[in-house]
Amino acid sequence: MSQKFYVAACVFTEEYPALSKKICDYLREKFSMPIIRCCVDKYKVAEFEQRMPENFRDEWRAIKHFEKFPPGSTMISICHNCSAIFEERHPEFFRESIWEFILSDENFPYPNHHGEAITIQDCWRSKENSAEQEAVREILRRMNFKIVELEENHGRTKFCGVSLYQPQPPRNPKLAPKRFLYGAQGLFQEHTPEQKKSLMEEHCAKIRTEKVAAYCHYCIRGLKLGGAKAFHLAQLLFEEGGQY
Repeated sequence: MSQKFYVAACVFTEEYPALSKKICDYLREKFSMPIIRCCVDKYKVAEFEQRMPENFRDEWRAIKHFEKFPPGSTMISICHNCSAIFEERHPEFFRESIWEFILSDENFPYPNHHGEAITIQDCWRSKENSAEQEAVREILRRMNFKIVELEENHGRTKFCGVSLYQPQPPRNPKLAPKRFLYGAQGLFQEHTPEQKKSLMEEHCAKIRTEKVAAYCHYCIRGLKLGGAKAFHLAQLLFEEGGQY
């Protein structure tokens, strides 16, 4: 059985520090899983430490920033940037989304949402990852949601919030050119704040349910900017009625 390790993801954790802690605690306490912060060794270590809330900073510092695991290990991820970078820079590792891993936990305490309808938002950064997409939907079913699909779903999705309407960090096309350079023609162009808001509102007008679930922090930002009542899937599992 290969070693599994979790990448907590700097940007996700900055945005959801308490939620990130719950996920890390779950993986540590139940599976003794090793955890690292980042997908790139020595990347903005001090900067992200300072960007964390003060009451979480020491705990974040206590997590090893990066570690070299043996070939054949499996990287568990919650961030699609981390997944893309590991896929292209570290082909010696297997990759698995946190959602696929949670599905393998036979005793996970799924909250019950009593047949409530929810729209699922797929992400451009993971549009070819059918295993992750199916795991997301199965988790929503196990939480007793009625899933509503958008027309542009699965591999047809072109959505990742406003992140595709502004320049991307220079490191991404260097570290994962297949995804962020060759696969991103015409994307990551600068738009004004007004244009971004208009694009998000146009997208959110297609959502017919009160709530929408996404599994990307960039998608969530965009959905909220467009006026949607958006929840990260991790929030639904670990916060909104969950037991962790």
